[in-house]
This record gives sequence, structure tokens and C-alpha cells, in this order.
Amino acid sequence: MKTLDTEIIKEELKNLTNWEYRSNAIERHFTFKNFSQALAFIVQVGVLSEKKNHHPELTNCYNKVTIRLTTHDANGLTIKDFDLAKAINEL
Repeated sequence: MKTLDTEIIKEELKNLTNWEYRSNAIERHFTFKNFSQALAFIVQVGVLSEKKNHHPELTNCYNKVTIRLTTHDANGLTIKDFDLAKAINEL
């Protein structure tokens, strides 16, 4: 799969709320009321990721979740990352 160039990444980011481009990936931070809500969200992301066969890096600390997307086999961002980010935003 072909990685995206910087101009395409900038254009794709315009269509994503609260995602940032960092170190060859896109990231978003989420804050929930409590740990249970954060964990439920992680499970939803996991199910979605399995369906799309594209898996994020997830970090959780109590009520905070960080999601980082990059396509490891392509060594950079691909359209798969932006497709998954859009789907996560719809959860």
C-alpha cells in the first residue's frame, strides 16, 4: 500500500475533527467520565479495527485514551489510517 505525501495528509486532516499529525502518524486524545466508559470505547474501537483489519496503537490511563494510527507495513500513513480515523469519530 502506498504511503501518502504531506499535501494529501494535510487535506485528509481537514476532514477529521481533533486528529493531529505527529511523527509519521495521526493521533487523537479522548477523555471520558470514568475508566469504565474509556474501556467500553476501547472495546468498540477494537471491534471496528478487526472489521477493517487495521489496528491502532491504543493507550489508556484511567479515563483517558490516546489512539495513534499509522500503517506499519507501509512505514507511514495510508488511506487506511484516515478511513479508520473517520470510523472512530463516528463511534
